[in-house]
Amino acid sequence: MKKSIERFNEIIREKKLIDVAISALHWDLETQAPKKGQELLSDVVGYLSSKSYGVVTSDEMVLLIEELDKKKEELTEIEGKTLEEVAKEIEKLMKIPVIEYREYNELTAKAQGVWAEAREKNDFSLFSDSLEKIVDYQRRFIKYRGYEGHPYNTILDDYEPGMTVEKLDEFFGYLRKELVPFIKEIKEKGKSIDGSFLKMDYPEDKQMEFSKFIAKYIGFDFERGKISESAHPFTLNYDKNDVRITTRYIRNMLSSSVFGTIHEGGHAIYEQGIGNDIAGGILGEGTSMGIHESQSRFYENILGRSRDFWEPIYGELQSRFEALKDVDIDGFYRGINKSEASLIRVEADELTYSLHIMVRYEIEKALIGGDIEVKELPSVWNEKMKEYLGIEPSNDREGVLQDVHWSAGLMGYFPSYALGNVYASQIHAAMKKDIDVEEALKNQELHKIKEWLNQKIHKFGKLKKPEELIRDITGEGLNAKYFVDYLKEKYTNIYGV
Repeated sequence: MKKSIERFNEIIREKKLIDVAISALHWDLETQAPKKGQELLSDVVGYLSSKSYGVVTSDEMVLLIEELDKKKEELTEIEGKTLEEVAKEIEKLMKIPVIEYREYNELTAKAQGVWAEAREKNDFSLFSDSLEKIVDYQRRFIKYRGYEGHPYNTILDDYEPGMTVEKLDEFFGYLRKELVPFIKEIKEKGKSIDGSFLKMDYPEDKQMEFSKFIAKYIGFDFERGKISESAHPFTLNYDKNDVRITTRYIRNMLSSSVFGTIHEGGHAIYEQGIGNDIAGGILGEGTSMGIHESQSRFYENILGRSRDFWEPIYGELQSRFEALKDVDIDGFYRGINKSEASLIRVEADELTYSLHIMVRYEIEKALIGGDIEVKELPSVWNEKMKEYLGIEPSNDREGVLQDVHWSAGLMGYFPSYALGNVYASQIHAAMKKDIDVEEALKNQELHKIKEWLNQKIHKFGKLKKPEELIRDITGEGLNAKYFVDYLKEKYTNIYGV
C-alpha cells in the first residue's frame, strides 16, 4: 500500500512538472514570444500535452487507481481527495483519443496568436476558421465523454463542478428579472455622474508604477510572483511560490490597468494562499472558476470600488497623475462606479457586468448545442448586445473578438464570472460578521481581510468542493439575492434613486 501511494505520487509529480512547462510556454506566448516564433512554441505545447496525457492515462496509473480505490478507507483525507480528482481527470481524458487531444492543444496554442492578430486588424474572418475547428473539437469531445441533459453541461462541470444549464437558466433568469428594470431606473431617474476624468491622459509608465503599488498594497507577494503586460489580463500559477499576473495599459483609460491589476491580484492572492500541505499537488489550486472569480471580483469591486478602500491611498494615486489634481475622493468614487451600458466586458461596471456574461452564456450554449454556427457569431453577438444592453458594436474588435477565451478553448468558463459575483457578495456578508471590513480598509489593515480569506477559502485549495466551501462559510448554497441586494443598496445611494 505504501509503495503504491509513493508511486502514485511520483506519477502525479511527473504530470505536474510537464504541466508547469506547458504553462511557461503559454506565458511566453501571451506576453513576449515573437510572432514568427509562436508556431514552434505551439507545437511544443501540443507535444508536451500528449506527454502529460500519457503519464496519467498509462496502464500503470490506471491499475494504481483501481488498487488504491479498493483501499480508500486507509487513505488520508489529502490522499483520498487527490485520488478522486485524478480518477475524474483520467476518466475524462481516456475518452478522448490521444491524437485528437494533442491536435486540439496545438490548435488552441496557435489560435491565441490568430485571435490577437484578428483583433488587432478588426477582422473576425481571420479567426473564424480556427474557432470553427475549436468548436468542432469541443462538440466531439463532449460526445466522447457523454452528457446528461444539455451537452453544455459536460464542459460547465469542468469549471464549476455540479453546475448545469438548468441551474444557470434559473440563475440568470433571476438576475435578468431583478437587474434589468433597476438598470433602466438608474438610466432614466438617476442623477448625472461625471467619469470623464478617467479618460484623460495617464502615461503608461506611471500606470505601470501604480500597478505594482496597488498589487502589493492588496497583498500580492512579489517574492512569489510578478506582473507583466498582455492584450487580455490573466493570472497563471505554476504553484503557490510562482504566481504571475498581467494587466494592460491604455493611455486614456486609467481604470483598465488599476482594476485589471486588482482583479488579477485577487486571483493571485488565492493561489499564493494555498495550504502548504497540498501545495504542488493536484489539490493545490483553486477549487473552481466560480470560487476563483469570487476572489478577484471581491478584491476588484467589493473592496476596490468602495470609498473606504481609496480613502487612505487616494493621495498616492492623485499625486502620480496630473489628470486627477482637481478630482476629490468623492468625485473619484462616483466616477469609478458610474454605470452605463458599455461594449467591452472587462471595462463594464458592476451593475451591467452580468448582462455581458448572459450574452456569452447564451451564445456558448447555442454553439455547443448546434443551434448556431461560428459564421453567425458577429451578427448574433450584436443582436444580443442590443437586446440586453441597448447598444450595438460597430466593429469586431469591440464585439465578438474582444475576449481571448474561445481561442484558448475555454468554453463553459464565462458563467463563472457571474457566479463569482454572487459568491463574492455572500462571502462579504459572512466576513462582516467576523471583522469590521470598513475599519480594516480605512486603517490600511488589508492583511486582516486576506488572513480571513486564507483561513476560510484559500488554504483548502481543492480539498473542498465549491458548494461545500460556500455552505461552510455562509450556511447556505449559492444565493443570488445577496448580490442583487448589494448592487441595489450601493447604486441607489450613488445615483439617488
